[in-house]
This record gives sequence, structure tokens and C-alpha cells, in this order.
Amino acid sequence: MGGRTTAPQRTILISGASIAGPALAYWLRRYGFAVTIVEKAAALRGGGYPIDIRGTAVEVVRRMGLLPQLRDAHVGIRRLSFVDADGHPVAAVRPEDITGGEDGHDLEIPRGELAEILYGAIRDDVELLFNDSIATLNDHAGGVDVAFRGGTRRTFDLVIGADGIHSHTRSLAFGPEEDYHRYLDHCFAGFTMPNHLGLAHEGRTWNVPGRTAVLYAPRDDDRVHAFFSFLRPEPPLDSFRDPHAQRDLVAEVFAGYAWEVPRMVAAMRGSDDLFFDVVSQIHLPRWSTGRVALIGDAAYAPSFFSGQGSSLALAGAYVLAGELATGACHADAFGSYERTLRPFVERNQALATEGSAGLSPRTAEDLTRRNEALRDRSFAFSGASRSAHSALDLPDYQAV
Repeated sequence: MGGRTTAPQRTILISGASIAGPALAYWLRRYGFAVTIVEKAAALRGGGYPIDIRGTAVEVVRRMGLLPQLRDAHVGIRRLSFVDADGHPVAAVRPEDITGGEDGHDLEIPRGELAEILYGAIRDDVELLFNDSIATLNDHAGGVDVAFRGGTRRTFDLVIGADGIHSHTRSLAFGPEEDYHRYLDHCFAGFTMPNHLGLAHEGRTWNVPGRTAVLYAPRDDDRVHAFFSFLRPEPPLDSFRDPHAQRDLVAEVFAGYAWEVPRMVAAMRGSDDLFFDVVSQIHLPRWSTGRVALIGDAAYAPSFFSGQGSSLALAGAYVLAGELATGACHADAFGSYERTLRPFVERNQALATEGSAGLSPRTAEDLTRRNEALRDRSFAFSGASRSAHSALDLPDYQAV
């Protein structure tokens, strides 16, 4: 991978091999750390819907040398259309008008392809433990003793949780998820289905108050990504571990509607790739404790309404690794990581409120206002987003 060793070779365990984990591993190896990644899945996870890399995060991947590969993988959605309850057109806009992205600068890449590119940048330089996970942590003055579910025990200088919004590492080191979980009053379901409408490089969004259905075609393909989101004051906790209950709940909420909704419900019923969850954020008073720290959604999930999960993960990886490379000790590095990144995180988490208003209006009045704003091009979400996306000036850690 190249680069100078600029810090003592400390051993670092990263839990999670999606986006934040490999990005952090890349920078840590560049600074000379010995890195191990543990991932509970048996292999790298492919598939998934397209995700965005915007603003500051684009500069991060440029500094990683990955920008040409990511540009090649960019899907380039050209139009987002909105339809009413009966499927009649409301408005069509550029994606940047909704997301706040910058045309020609920001990127949209299928999640699996981004994961493959990040994995390719580290596979020869880090130890990768698939089909395993952390069972227990014992944080002490000399390191962190880790017992793995596979039966092995090892000690690392530091442990970093990069294992997502429902992070097991966070629960071990910081306590139960409910202490930090902020429910945003919505649930969502995502899956793939046949492309009956022949969509290509576009998305279509159907709304009634409190309910949204989306068909998203990032490329010219025979399948599309389908999404449902819906307002629900209390999270459906009894459905989390029961796929049949999840399907029943979504089908009940969307029963009796027009447009492509019935066909989407039928496809969801038979889907083998359904992903169901609540729309939520993680808010922690601190992102580290002792020798354990968190990154990405495990520390500061902004929710998909913000569109900034992957961008925050990439920026966080850059900052955390740089602070560990330059800090006198891990405690100082963790503190500086948080002071540098938290304002950027909080500004982007705040976008979720505007995102939910734009993508999933709660009331008939909200929906009417949103549609009028789309028609006259006065929709204001993009301006606030663009500013938030680029609100972090990246330190030049590569000079160390």
C-alpha cells in the first residue's frame, strides 16, 4: 500500500467490514499500525442499493487514490420523478435538487461495489477474520483482551467498533442500544423486484401522507430497488426478529393503494433480499471509552433520511486514523477525533428532519407544500445539504 510508518506499530482490532471498517483499516495501515478486521458474515457482503459519497468524503477517497475507480462505478441517476396517490405525475427534478449533491463532483455507487473497492485496497495489508465476531471485551491498562465467538482469545492495543447502527461492540463497551437510539417515527423496507416499468437511471416516488413507495433504477437493468417507508409513532419491536411479521406489517400499511404499490407489496412478499428496520439515529455523549472507540453508524448513524451515512463513515475513518497517528496517546487521539468530527456529524444528522419532510411528508398539508415546492423549483433541502456535506476542513495528516 505504501506510505511511511509514522507511529509505533500498535495492534488494532476493527469490528465490521462494510464501509467504515475497511476505510479505517486503509488509513491505519498507511500510518504503520497492525490491523485486524473481524466480520460476522462469512464473506464480503455484495449487493445493496446505491449510496452516496458527497462533499468532504469525495476528498477523502481522492486522498486514498480511489477516486478513478469510484468514478467508473458511479451510476449517474438523471431524474427523480414524483407521482400522486393515483400515480399521476407531480414533478420531475434533478437528483441534486433533492440530495444537495454537486453534479459532476459527488458520487453514487452501489453499496456492494464500494465495499469491493475498499476491500481491494486493504486485502493484502490487514488480517481479515470472516465468520467470527467479538464475544467479550476486557479493557485494561495494558490493552483490550478479546474473546471471539469462534473460541480464540487475543489482546489488542485498541478496539474500534465499525459494526453499524445495531453495533454489538457498542453494546459491550457502552451499554444497551436503547440508551443511545433515537427513533425518527418511521420504518422502512427495501428489496429488489422486476423492472416492470422499464426504468433506467431514474427513480420514481409515490406519496400519500405518512407513506412513501419508491422504485429506483440506478442502471438500465431488468431489476429495480424498491422501498417502502411509513410513519409509525412507536417502533414495531415485535417485528424485528420475525420476517413474516415484517412482511405482514408492510402489506397492512400499504393495502388498498394504487400506482405500482400492489405489485410492490406482492414482490416484497416473495422477496429473498428484504431488509426491514426503523429509521433512526445514534446519539452518544462520547464516542470512546478507555481503549475502545466507535466509528460510522455505530457512533453517529445519521439515518437514510440524511443521505450521509457513508460520507460520515469515510470522513470519520480519515480523522480517527490521523489522530491516532499523531496523538501522544490513544486517549488524546480519541478526544481530538471527537472534537474535530462532532460538529460535522451533528450538522449532517440535522439533515434527517429536512429529508423526512421532503421524502415522506407526514400530513396532507405537508405533502401539498412539498409538491408545490417541487413544481416551482423552490425546494430548499438542497442548499442546506450542500453546505453540511462540505462543512469539515480535512486536516493534512499525510504530512506526519
